[in-house]
Amino acid sequence: MNTDNELILQKENVAKPIYSLTPFTLLDYPHKSACILWFAGCNMRCLYCYNPEIVFGKGTISFEKALDFLKRRKQLLDAVVFSGGECLLHKKSISFITEVKKMGFLVKIDTNGSQPKVLEELIQKKLIDYVALDFKAMPANFEKITHSKLFIPFEKSLLLLLQSGISFETRTTVHSELLDKKDILQMIGYLENTGYTGDYFIQHFVNGAPTIEKLGHSFKELEKENLSTEKIKVHFRG
Repeated sequence: MNTDNELILQKENVAKPIYSLTPFTLLDYPHKSACILWFAGCNMRCLYCYNPEIVFGKGTISFEKALDFLKRRKQLLDAVVFSGGECLLHKKSISFITEVKKMGFLVKIDTNGSQPKVLEELIQKKLIDYVALDFKAMPANFEKITHSKLFIPFEKSLLLLLQSGISFETRTTVHSELLDKKDILQMIGYLENTGYTGDYFIQHFVNGAPTIEKLGHSFKELEKENLSTEKIKVHFRG
């Protein structure tokens, strides 16, 4: 089991927090051109995680180097996506996002919701424009899937986003050995009860991908179901 944020990662990941950089994407920020900064390290160990090299790896790119890249992309890109790993673990993430916003970029955060205090400060300072919030599971399955006890922080992050007015989406990666229709219906019900409306993305596990834990074949049985409600539209990815 993980310690509290694992001491905010290792020192080397603080000096060079970014594992890699994707220079261009049209898929990761809705209707915008963007680049992605992949931050090394995470405080969850999701069994199905596709990025074990990022979760366990060391950063290779400093904030300064990333800013130099972004300076050359002004007027060429609309947005910067902060992803990982868990980008909000890094102690300089707020100051770095501040610098990126000063350049005129839109900012999207991909987060597991484990850092509500950081998220709250970003919201208060109006530093983020869009958030993708990973909804791993309900409490009964959360610890098994994530190897963490971070459901309550996730819930706080969800409530913060609901109150903020910021555009955001919720998304769940589904492996059929870990989550079934009953689980997803409970999660949809939970989202409705918290006041969430809009799009809910179900991301199918990609069979054959390298993951933190070896898993069996995942079946896409959920696509046969009509899971949408009056308030929540379910979309499938992958």
